[in-house]
Amino acid sequence: MAAVLPTKGNLMAAKRSRALALTGYELMDRKRNILIREMMSLMDTAKAVQSQIDTVFAEAYQSLQRANIKLGICDRIAEAVDVDDTLNIQYRSVMGVELPHIPDNAPPPRLEYGFASTSSALDECYIKFRQVKDLIRQLAEVETSIYRLAEAIKKSQKRANALKNIVIPGFDETIRFITDALEEKEREEFVRLKVIKRQTGQ
Repeated sequence: MAAVLPTKGNLMAAKRSRALALTGYELMDRKRNILIREMMSLMDTAKAVQSQIDTVFAEAYQSLQRANIKLGICDRIAEAVDVDDTLNIQYRSVMGVELPHIPDNAPPPRLEYGFASTSSALDECYIKFRQVKDLIRQLAEVETSIYRLAEAIKKSQKRANALKNIVIPGFDETIRFITDALEEKEREEFVRLKVIKRQTGQ
């Protein structure tokens, strides 16, 4: 602050900078609130998906146990099922934060193994594990989005706090310093003019 010359130009510049910092703070605060709202809605979704996953995982492993009991260990039969590489990550932007979106591009389920040496227990197992995969896709999308939003909220909060507690008070102090200096200069000038008037009036 000592380096700032108390001139009207510097006062106007400090006021402009303070107005910009205040606008920046308001925008950061608004961004933070929008991101928090988005994160809260995703947390509700994550809870719902997580509770579904727990249930479906338990059902899938039970059906796998039944299939293993009826057919023997099913790992050789499982090798007949093609690897599904249809997952494709896209992104959507929320207030500049890139959130992943993984659309369900998986083809409709079709049984890829022979019926001669299998039973309906294996079919049920196959369908349950497809459900597990779909729920994991949803959960991965939601949890990654929540993590990214939490990081962005933390950064926005830090910036908003810096503007509110450091930058804006700094400009306030500079404006006060320049204003006081200019008022003091005006008073000195007024007194000087009065003295000159008195001396020339005599």
